[in-house]
Amino acid sequence: MLRNDSDSWGAPAKLFHWLMAALILAQIALGLTAASWRLSPTKLNLFFWHKSTGMLILALLALRLLWRLANRTPELPGGMPAWERAAARASHGLLYVLMLALPIAGWVVSSASNVPFRIFFLLPLPAIVAPDKAVADLFALVHRGLFATLALVLVAHLVAALRHHFVKRNTVLIRMLPWRTR
Repeated sequence: MLRNDSDSWGAPAKLFHWLMAALILAQIALGLTAASWRLSPTKLNLFFWHKSTGMLILALLALRLLWRLANRTPELPGGMPAWERAAARASHGLLYVLMLALPIAGWVVSSASNVPFRIFFLLPLPAIVAPDKAVADLFALVHRGLFATLALVLVAHLVAALRHHFVKRNTVLIRMLPWRTR
């Protein structure tokens, strides 16, 4: 089914979730590898793919948010304590904020570093700030801090999903699995 209902996520929501999860994991690998690689054409290529993937995530996030706004969100299982419901809402909200802030911070770094860039060799990415080394350095730190926060929130997200499945034995995890149908 396409649309979400009170019990489960629809196919587009699942597709956005798992596609973006895969892209974010690829982003982490690309970013960490590029940052630790010695200065070389390979390092530049790694950063090229990291930047292109970041812009793809940003575009998919916009589509995902539009889909989410147009569809109901499945209800949380009955019996969840208020603190757990609040934590679920807060962590999901934080994930969305981080998926928005990370590529924008990276975009600022690229712009402030005066590095012209074409997304996947096709679309020119306009500068969003003027060239400025201090701004580039500051936003590189911001980008790393946002990444560290994202890593922590992703671990918490994964642990919570597994807790719901194996400890609480409810459908929170199952209803987001791509092969599960209603």
